[in-house]
Amino acid sequence: MNSFFHKFSLVLQDKVLRKRILFTIGALVVFRVLAVIPIPGIDHNALSAFFSNNEFLGLLNVFSGGGLSQLSIIMLGVSPYITASIIMQLLTIMSPRLKEMYQEEGDAGRQKFAQYGRLLAVPLGLIQGFGFLKLLQGQHIITVVTGFTLLSDLLVITAGSILLMWIGELITEYGIGNGVSLIIFAGIVSRLPSGLGQFAFIFNAAQLPLYIVFAAIALLVIVGVVVITEAERPIPVTYAKQVRGNRVYGGSSTYLPLRLNQAGVIPIIFALSILLFPQMIAKFLLGSSNQIVAFIAGGVNSFLSNGWAYGIAYFFLVFIFTYFYTAVTFDPDQISDNLQKNGAFIPGVRPGASTSEYISKILTRLTLFGALFLGMVAVLPLIVRGLTGITALSVGGTALLIVVSVVIDLIKKIDAQVSIREY
Repeated sequence: MNSFFHKFSLVLQDKVLRKRILFTIGALVVFRVLAVIPIPGIDHNALSAFFSNNEFLGLLNVFSGGGLSQLSIIMLGVSPYITASIIMQLLTIMSPRLKEMYQEEGDAGRQKFAQYGRLLAVPLGLIQGFGFLKLLQGQHIITVVTGFTLLSDLLVITAGSILLMWIGELITEYGIGNGVSLIIFAGIVSRLPSGLGQFAFIFNAAQLPLYIVFAAIALLVIVGVVVITEAERPIPVTYAKQVRGNRVYGGSSTYLPLRLNQAGVIPIIFALSILLFPQMIAKFLLGSSNQIVAFIAGGVNSFLSNGWAYGIAYFFLVFIFTYFYTAVTFDPDQISDNLQKNGAFIPGVRPGASTSEYISKILTRLTLFGALFLGMVAVLPLIVRGLTGITALSVGGTALLIVVSVVIDLIKKIDAQVSIREY
């Protein structure tokens, strides 16, 4: 406790760190203001009825920070940017040039790679925005349906999504933590007051044991997320002795930490984006005049509306994306080359290909446990609802995982900044 207050006082005393935190808070305040500015021509009664008990829109509302439920100018949230990031990551597998740019060209290559993702987010925002607007017009939520109104609303919400992406990148550069993750985090947290108010309104003393069970499950999930996030497998590394002149360098021993969950919360966000996109397209095409298109859209919508089918698909995607993102961001061959260039080796393992194979084997086993844990947390609310019959938003486990992971990452970054300034 004394250490916490000591570090808190250091944060307040440090001018640069204080400015970073205040900038982050200010940017999130701007985000919340934008989230309550609606587009024109909305029937709010129809909007409330459409959003009631709609899990699909509840999931998408996470990315918009509540902006979708208000049909605000940032109703798309950071979803187009996340989808663009997924596509760019997938392209690194098919394009050796993009893979080289992302992994081997340093900061300049990653900046160029990120720029391609930003440019791709614009057409994706236009496509998603058009689909949503047509869907909402079909539900008679947007009352004005002229071509000019559609075009202006489309440009406004696409620009709002790009603006939100820019705010997130400003937070990453001038604030503390990952900007996009913090925007999603702020959107989830902003819904807590209304959620607590609804809970207080429907509170039933007869269901108190059930509430206690839910609270215990939430506490166990939080503890599990913290443990899994912090868990790591140390691989011993020894530096060979080198004689330079009259001095001997090296000979020290350290370790290479492999985290149990290398991917963090990214697989959850990727899986949600992949699941939301076909749902949005299917709902839009349900009213198509072409019977074949309408039939296929109805089949996709029926499959994803089934709780168990949706849960299985969700778990599978989270599991796959955990392996995929780990493979993209952590290259055993590159680690092996770096160790060999620096005169380091793993005791009992030959340098080069054997070291890469050894690291890859350990990483695969670790990722298995991390992927299973992320998948179970993601579908936990669906399992609880299926067993108890209690209606719960399927976003509950995902939101909890995102919030805990972002808080842990934010604390680490602040702690790292404090440690640098102490030294």
